[in-house]
Amino acid sequence: MRAITWTFVTVATTVGLAAGGMATASATPTTPVAPVAPASAPAAVGAESAVAAVVNLGLNAEEAKKLQIVQRDYWGYNGAIDGQLGTNSWKAMQRFLAAHWGYGGAIDGIVGSETVKSLQRWLQSNWGYEGAIDGIAGPATKAALKRYVATL
Repeated sequence: MRAITWTFVTVATTVGLAAGGMATASATPTTPVAPVAPASAPAAVGAESAVAAVVNLGLNAEEAKKLQIVQRDYWGYNGAIDGQLGTNSWKAMQRFLAAHWGYGGAIDGIVGSETVKSLQRWLQSNWGYEGAIDGIAGPATKAALKRYVATL
């Protein structure tokens, strides 16, 4: 429940700030309005939440770039190798998970619980993940993903 609340508050705040910035921009067209940076809250990826933004699951930019290169070479990723695992990166991951690890959801790039469950099955089978297959990308899931990327 906390993850849902946190996600809702983060999204509502970001949308509210963006809308306020647009209202200010239209009210005073000669005054430049700086873009509003999103809150630096951790992305909530859990059983009841889905995130369509950048979700690196604990990987730094260099690690994420390595994963994007594999995704480009094998799973149809055609975006920038920029270290930001966004929608296109996760679509490539979902294609991999659908082909081999029981992912049956839409190839939509949203890191929801079904994506995470399939990721956990793969990490459990190959990269030392010992947690539950619960669809929550917690510390053990992130650590196992880092172990995989370290081999690339």
